[in-house]
Amino acid sequence: MMIDWFGAFVIGLVGAGHCMGMCGGIASMLTIGQTSPSRWTPVYYNLGRLISYALLGAIVGGAVASLSKLSQMNSVLIWLRLLAALFMILLACYIGKWWHGLLHIEKLGQQLWRFISPAGKSLLPLQSPLHALPFGMVWGWLPCGLVYSTLTWSAVSGSALNGALVMLMFGLGTLPAMLAVGMGAEALKRIQNSSVFRQIVAFMLLIYGIFTGYDAISILLISL
Repeated sequence: MMIDWFGAFVIGLVGAGHCMGMCGGIASMLTIGQTSPSRWTPVYYNLGRLISYALLGAIVGGAVASLSKLSQMNSVLIWLRLLAALFMILLACYIGKWWHGLLHIEKLGQQLWRFISPAGKSLLPLQSPLHALPFGMVWGWLPCGLVYSTLTWSAVSGSALNGALVMLMFGLGTLPAMLAVGMGAEALKRIQNSSVFRQIVAFMLLIYGIFTGYDAISILLISL
């Protein structure tokens, strides 16, 4: 599992620019109606976001593991692992800027988001910095291709705990960019936008995705 945790962290770190683009407008929403915004507001917001990621991972990882045990159909996990491999390859294409097909999958969550987003907006304006915690938990469900890709890893993690840890590591990877300000933010942005850095990470994910897919297909052929 260690390699999956590390991979999830790297995805969050490299894909944080995408997160900042999607959540950039939310930063301004946090300070609506506040004459002197607290420095703890973004901390609570991101903590709420990480809690939602871990909860999502636990739900997906636990549900798949339970269904697999109840049905005693290991082939289900193998097919899901093949799906996870496909998402890794799509993610590698997105990070490497070779193909942005992952964004089309991201749009599939828009329908669910229409029902969830009003809960977050109802918390505005924030009455205290601590109220940013539930606000962040709501916004953690924002449709995101990176989140969906990492959730496929949680699905084949084998348990709710492992699924939660995979998503938590992804969230921690996004944390530096979401909290960084000033020179630190600019330095991190330059690293994230570095073509060499993105290509290296993309190739690593691509190789891991191909290896995972090959492994899943091999098991399927043996079981036939």
